[in-house]
Amino acid sequence: MAVLIVACSATENTYSTMPAYFVYQNTNTVPQLNAALGNPGEFCTIELRGQYYVFTNLTGSTQTNRTALSNYQKTYLGLSGLIVGLPVIPAPGEDAQHVVCFDLACPNCYDTYAITKSMRLHEGGLAQCPSCQRIYDLNTQGIINDGEPGQSLYRYRVTYIPYTLQVNN
Repeated sequence: MAVLIVACSATENTYSTMPAYFVYQNTNTVPQLNAALGNPGEFCTIELRGQYYVFTNLTGSTQTNRTALSNYQKTYLGLSGLIVGLPVIPAPGEDAQHVVCFDLACPNCYDTYAITKSMRLHEGGLAQCPSCQRIYDLNTQGIINDGEPGQSLYRYRVTYIPYTLQVNN
C-alpha cells in the first residue's frame, strides 16, 4: 500500500495545479507548431495576443486568427503562454518520447516576485528567463540546466493526436 501512495503522489507533483486549457486543430498548418510536435528536440512557444495566437520557434513565428468558435471557448495559456514540443529524451519510466507542455513563465520568478515575463527559446531545447537568467532544459522535464537552484518549469497535461493538440490541466 505504501508504494502505491508514494507512486501516486509523485505523479501528482509532475503537473502544475494552475489552470491551462488550449485546443488547436490543424497543427500541420502552422510550421513552427508542426515542427515542434513531430521532431525530437524542437520546441515552440504559444502566446495569445489580442485575437491572435502567435507560434514562435528559433526560426520564426506565425500568427493565426482565433476562430469564432475558439472566441467562445475559454482558453487559458497558463501564466504567460505555453512551450510545447517533443523532447529528445523520454520521461523517466517511459520508453518513447511524448509531446510535453510547459508554462512560458519562469516558475522561480513567479513564486518569488509574482512576475510572468516570457522566457526565450535557445538552441538545444533550452529556455532562458530574461529576469533571473536561469536556463531550463526542455528535453529533461524542464529542470534547471544553469543558474541558481530552484524548481523546474510548470508542466501541463497535453494530448496530441495527429493534427490536434490539446492542453488540459
